[in-house]
Amino acid sequence: MMAYQDKAYWASKADGLKIEHRLFIDGRYQEADDEGCFPVSNPANEQLLTQISRAREVDVDAAVRAARHRFEQGDWSQASPSARKQVLLRLAELMEQHKEELALLETLDTGKPIRHSLRDDIPGAIRTIRWYAEAVDKVYGEIAPTGNEALALITREPIGVVAAIVPWNFPLLLACWKLGPALAAGNSVVLKPSEKSSLTAIRLGALAQEAGLPDGALNILSGFGHEAGKALALHGDVDCLTFTGSTGVGRLLLEYAGRSNMKRVWLEAGGKSANIIFADCPDLAKAARASAAGIFYNQGQVCIAGTRLLIEHSIKDAFLSELKKAAADFKPMDPLDPESTMGTLIDSDHHGSVCRYISEGLEEGALLALDGRDQTGNFMGPTVLEGVRPNMAVSREEIFGPVLAVTTFTTEQEALTLANDCKYGLGAGVWTRDLNRAHRMARRLKAGSVFINNYNDGDMTVPFGGVKQSGNGRDKSLHALEKFTELKTTWLALD
Repeated sequence: MMAYQDKAYWASKADGLKIEHRLFIDGRYQEADDEGCFPVSNPANEQLLTQISRAREVDVDAAVRAARHRFEQGDWSQASPSARKQVLLRLAELMEQHKEELALLETLDTGKPIRHSLRDDIPGAIRTIRWYAEAVDKVYGEIAPTGNEALALITREPIGVVAAIVPWNFPLLLACWKLGPALAAGNSVVLKPSEKSSLTAIRLGALAQEAGLPDGALNILSGFGHEAGKALALHGDVDCLTFTGSTGVGRLLLEYAGRSNMKRVWLEAGGKSANIIFADCPDLAKAARASAAGIFYNQGQVCIAGTRLLIEHSIKDAFLSELKKAAADFKPMDPLDPESTMGTLIDSDHHGSVCRYISEGLEEGALLALDGRDQTGNFMGPTVLEGVRPNMAVSREEIFGPVLAVTTFTTEQEALTLANDCKYGLGAGVWTRDLNRAHRMARRLKAGSVFINNYNDGDMTVPFGGVKQSGNGRDKSLHALEKFTELKTTWLALD
């Protein structure tokens, strides 16, 4: 059983924590070229944590230069898969040794509960690095079925310099979803974490160097999207851009890639996933617990959160009763308290945005079944709006907070139509005893992942990503390696 210690333990560790604030370029920490910085505060109490370096275009140029030099040197890109494997396994081992420090940095930076950072985020990041380390020497090329006069080899090669731009909701975990396959394949990477959550990424630089990753193979730039992110997307020496974040920013990155060198762009963007509860749901209490976790975990700041709850009309009251019981398990508390199951929203601006969505939903006629706004600071509890119509903003737009929009349906076709009536297509859940219905729905739902009698279960063996405006490409599984490699055909004419 994992030991979470107590609140005093984590508060003491926080008081003694030394936070690295500089950019990591070509194997060393350094200030931004213009020595610019910006403040980072703890969203739970608004106290200043540190001032971190603000990368701009000149710093991006330096990082890309270092990455390109390392790639062309070949000591990482051309190293044997088994050699890269050993370095990445060592990195995972070092992350394991520093998991409490990394978990604490994540919690202080984002306001998420320490129990979740320690139980989910950091172990998930470690598993990702370890999984790709173990996978990379088990991926084979192909031989095409040619005639006897030729031999055709199909091989995969690293794509080159990869820019990875990641969000603030799962900072280290989602960074490792990019870093694991990109580094394992032999690429050099420039990582830009969100300006709202850079601390674990910055710390990772030193661990990667200690693990034996060559200088320049991993560079880390803290900074703003409109400065460092834009410069990476426009850079002519970046071969691939992988991004997790909003659909709006994803559109800009596609534009920047087209304006520059047509770099490969892989996007995991927004979501507004439907969680569909049929009257023949095998276990209402279990479905309610999974539905509550699907929207209230991480304060609802989850791209694949089950934000739209579609309930068959005949069980609406019974299910909402169970849902409210399950929601009681998510009570906002001090994130450093190991008993906390719900922390804060990322900052006051985002808190204000979530509150405005709730107010707008009420103005449009939704009913407040559960109100989580009676909190201080950036905290917000579970909120449930029922009577939501499909044309309401709370049903169509990504709120990214603990706000559940409830709509009822009467037929399977109506449920399918409601679920697919959305510009996003990241995930969907279906709860039913009917195996035929489960397969029918799974085939027709426009989503990258469909969960039957669960919500958002899975592990590293399955791909993650969406369709429509939720993006393209996939994270996780062996399929992620496809994003960071190029196929090459070698045709040998035989005498």
